[in-house]
Amino acid sequence: MAETLSMGVEAAGGLRAPAQQNGDAGSDARGEPLQAPPEPAGPVAEPTPGSGEQSSAPAADPGKQKKRRGATGERVVPPPKKRRTGVSFGDEHFAETSYYFEGGLRKVRPYYFDFRTYCKGRWVGHSLLHVFSTEFRAQPLAYYEAAVREGRLHLNERPVHDLSVVLKDNDFLRNTVHRHEPPVTAQPIRLLAENEDVVVVDKPSSIPVHPCGRFRHNTVIFILGKEHQLKELHPLHRLDRLTSGVLMFAKTAAVSERIHEQVRDRQLEKEYVCRVEGEFPAEEVTCKEPILVVSYKVGVCRVDPRGKPCETLFQRLSYNGHSSVVRCRPLTGRTHQIRVHLQFLGHPILNDPIYNSVAWGPSRGRGGHIPKTDEELLRDLVAEHQAKQSLDVLDLCESDLSPGLPDSIAASSELAKDSLEELTTAAQKMDGVVEAAPHDLDTMALVSEKAAETDVTNQETDPLCTECRLVQQDPLPQDLVMFLHALCYKGPDFEYVSPMPAWAQDDWQGD
Repeated sequence: MAETLSMGVEAAGGLRAPAQQNGDAGSDARGEPLQAPPEPAGPVAEPTPGSGEQSSAPAADPGKQKKRRGATGERVVPPPKKRRTGVSFGDEHFAETSYYFEGGLRKVRPYYFDFRTYCKGRWVGHSLLHVFSTEFRAQPLAYYEAAVREGRLHLNERPVHDLSVVLKDNDFLRNTVHRHEPPVTAQPIRLLAENEDVVVVDKPSSIPVHPCGRFRHNTVIFILGKEHQLKELHPLHRLDRLTSGVLMFAKTAAVSERIHEQVRDRQLEKEYVCRVEGEFPAEEVTCKEPILVVSYKVGVCRVDPRGKPCETLFQRLSYNGHSSVVRCRPLTGRTHQIRVHLQFLGHPILNDPIYNSVAWGPSRGRGGHIPKTDEELLRDLVAEHQAKQSLDVLDLCESDLSPGLPDSIAASSELAKDSLEELTTAAQKMDGVVEAAPHDLDTMALVSEKAAETDVTNQETDPLCTECRLVQQDPLPQDLVMFLHALCYKGPDFEYVSPMPAWAQDDWQGD
C-alpha cells in the first residue's frame, strides 16, 4: 500500500543509516560506519536521527529540571524508545509471517503490519483529511475512508471515525496496512565465521542487510534470526542490496563500538571484485574524482567537482575478450563509489542497472559526460525501470517516496518540487502500490484490540490492498545479481574472505 502512513517505520521511517568506508554503500551513504535503522516496536516508532550506535542519554543534571509536557488535562504520549540498531527484533517480529520458495526465489507471504508515527509539526492544526490529501496522494481519499470504516486508522490508540479530526501536537498515529515484499534470491546465506564477538556471512545478491523500504523479512537480519537463531546482531557495515560478499555483525555493543572506532581511524581495508564492460587497462588505475549525490531518495550519484573527495584503486585480474574482472580497493566510503568511478572510467559494471544504463546518454557517463540535467536523468532512469517493472533497483518504495520527498531529497541538483512529485507518483503507480510487504498468520487481526472491527481470516489477501489485485511477473534469479562482490574485509586483528563468485572466474563466458 502506497504512502499509507509509513512515516517513522522500517527503514525506520525512511531514515537510511549512512554507510561505512565501503565504496559500495547504500543509497544514503555519508562515509560513516553504517548502523541499521531502528525498527518500530512497542507503542511508538519514530526514528531517531544519527548514525552509529544508539547511546544511552546522559544523566540529567539534578540542578536543572527539564520541562515536562502535560499540564493539567493535557494528553501525554510517552516518547519513542531509543533502540539499538540490530537488537530491536525478537521472536514476535520473526513470527509475523513465513517464507516459501518458488522458481529460485525466496518469497514472503503477505501480512498485516502497523506503521506508527507521531504527528509532524507541519500537520498540527490540520485535519487528517488534509494530511492524506496533500501528503499521501498515492492512494485516493476513498481508500482512507474505507480504511476508517475497517478500523485500520488509530489516533492515540483510538479508532478514527472521521477524517475531519484535527491533529494536535504529540498526537500518535497508527495505520494498519497489508504488506507485500519483493522476492529475493533463494540462495542461502552462508556462514563464513562465528565466534563470541562476531558473525560473518557471505551475503547473496538481492538481499538487503536490514529492513528498509519494502523489505522486512526478506533481509539478512530477519533471515539470520528466523532460520539460524542469530539474534540481537549489530551490523558493522553495509552492502548494497545487489552487492554480494563478506558482511560482518557484532554480537555485542562493545564489540560494535570497538570496530566502529577502527573504521573511524581508517584501520580497516576492503577489497571488492567486479566484472566490467570492455578491456580494462592492465596497469593499476587510481580514480580520485569527487562524487556528488544527485538524489538520496532515488539513490543516484555522479562525478562532479562539487562532490566529496574520494579515491579508489583498480587492478585488472583478467580479460576474456569482452569484459574484464577488476579488483577494487575503495580508500574512502562514498555512496556507490566503486560503481560511479567505473562508470566515469568508461568501464561500468557489466550488468549495473543504474550506472550502465542508456539513461545517462550515448556515452553512458564516461568521463563525466552526461548530456542532460539531473532532473532529466532521474526521469529517464525511472522510466526505464518502470518499463522493466524493476523500480526496487532505484530504491523507489514507500519509505523513500513518502511525504517528506521535496524536503529530504537532498539533491545537489535542486530538482523541481513539482517534477519530483510527478516522478514519484508515477513511480509508485508503476511499482504497483507503495510500501507493501507480505505476511502469513492463520488468524488475522487488523486491529489487535477489537476483532469486531474486521472480519477477515485470510492474511494473504485483503479487500483494500491494491497490490493484491495486481499480477506482477517475478524476476528471473539471474536478474537479481549484479557483478560486484565484497571479497575481503580486513582489520588489525581479523581478516575474512569469501569465495570468488562464478562470474569472476577466468573461464566465464556469460557475456
